[in-house]
Amino acid sequence: MGFIVKSFKENNQIIIFDTTMRDGEQSPGASMNLEEKLKLAKTLESLGVDVIEAGFPIASNGDFESVSEISKIISKSIICGLSRASYKDIDCAAEALKNAKQKRIHTFIATSPLHMKYKLQMQPEDVHQAVVDSVTRARNHVDDVEWSCEDGTRSNEDFLCRVIESAIKAGASTINIPDTVGYTVPSEYRDLISNIINRVPNIDKARISVHCHNDLGLAVSNSLSGILAGARQVECTINGLGERAGNAALEEIVMAIKTRNDILPFYTNIVSENITKASRLVSQITGFPIQPNKAIVGANAFAHEAGIHQDGVLKNASTYEIMTPESVGLIQSNLVLGKHSGRHAFTQKLNELGFKLGDNAVEDAFKRFKELADKKKDIFDEDLLALVDEEARSNDRIKFLSLKVVAGSEGPQSAEIQIEIDGDLKKNKSDGDGPVDATFNSIKKLFPHKAKLLLYQVHAVTEGTDAQAEVTVRLEENGKTVNGQGADTDTLVASARAYINALNKLLVKRQKAAPEALSA
Repeated sequence: MGFIVKSFKENNQIIIFDTTMRDGEQSPGASMNLEEKLKLAKTLESLGVDVIEAGFPIASNGDFESVSEISKIISKSIICGLSRASYKDIDCAAEALKNAKQKRIHTFIATSPLHMKYKLQMQPEDVHQAVVDSVTRARNHVDDVEWSCEDGTRSNEDFLCRVIESAIKAGASTINIPDTVGYTVPSEYRDLISNIINRVPNIDKARISVHCHNDLGLAVSNSLSGILAGARQVECTINGLGERAGNAALEEIVMAIKTRNDILPFYTNIVSENITKASRLVSQITGFPIQPNKAIVGANAFAHEAGIHQDGVLKNASTYEIMTPESVGLIQSNLVLGKHSGRHAFTQKLNELGFKLGDNAVEDAFKRFKELADKKKDIFDEDLLALVDEEARSNDRIKFLSLKVVAGSEGPQSAEIQIEIDGDLKKNKSDGDGPVDATFNSIKKLFPHKAKLLLYQVHAVTEGTDAQAEVTVRLEENGKTVNGQGADTDTLVASARAYINALNKLLVKRQKAAPEALSA
């Protein structure tokens, strides 16, 4: 079991290690409940991800449950649990992974002088011993152990090589060299990986992995440089989600290898046609919109506005498109929906967009589609994506039911809202400084909390005065932030949905351990 490679230089497969559910969820504002993680895990498996880092079991009961439940439903991908270099963490990870068909424990400790002195307050030799002890402990639980040197790119190279040798000797079959704070540059990172390969005597008994953060916008470049130097696993996330500026984006790594195979003569198991589906799902779950100019999956990735570009594409698409939209799952459909469209056409359209809902969810979504079609003449793909986003929240504890608002230049502005909390119907009418403030005040009366509103943002899902409004709300409570989204042709209804969505995510976030416990 595990990926032990005797001559990895001759092996051109790049193992894709997805950490969207672990490192990605540590993004300020991101939060996923159990149902969302299960859905994402299945999507990642269908995408062809080799290793799914499902969470940090010791962080919370929710994280433990997520890793445990994902372990029961995934068979093709290796399920990985993260742990610090402590027996308690490692034993907890092993327990969470006990039902996984393929399992990995990923343990880590910082090795840079800065981290050892100020964060760990440990001497280098004590850290070295902790590496041996933690890897040995993990290896006693599972055959597949990965060890990471946190802040590896700012570590002393001599010390780093020494502890890597010891980690492999103790049983680690994957050695991860993370650029934890996104500090390094491609040439520097390539040299580091090359030096480790040349200096560590038993490096042939393990696979080298790269895990790069994007603080300087170099995560993908650094990752590819690491591959060229001999690394054969890349740790990445969908849409580049992650702490601070994020991680290396899975879709960019995969398509760079696929598109420039002349320079990057490697391959992955990723089914690239499923990339767009996975990207949309992560955006929907986390409430993080995909920027229009995002490589591979952004709305403008295959859009051409300049006349000379349009002319070239019409004559031969390869003049300005280095990959096809279809290669990443972006299907151009001629199926247009309207108020007279039936359930079959609606379901077919959802399937084209990458969504397969259960019978009850389809029925609810179709009902909302009909309501939307009565208000809008043309239903665009973006409208359906926003609609499906709402239907994916069927298990939320707080649910929106109705809203009635009094607005205008002559006050007082007021909002009367009905919501459901844990199955109980609640009603309230409150005043406010404008209809949005009144709506939020009304919700707060029904579900008291001390979260602060950090962001309120509105944009139109499509063009036209009948377009749906998509509202993003960000709340902060005790240092933890969450994003919520809601869509509706009525901006105030969309605002209420977004606020309630954020509150539901806050309930999940409250279970998480303090951010400082989740470094990696």
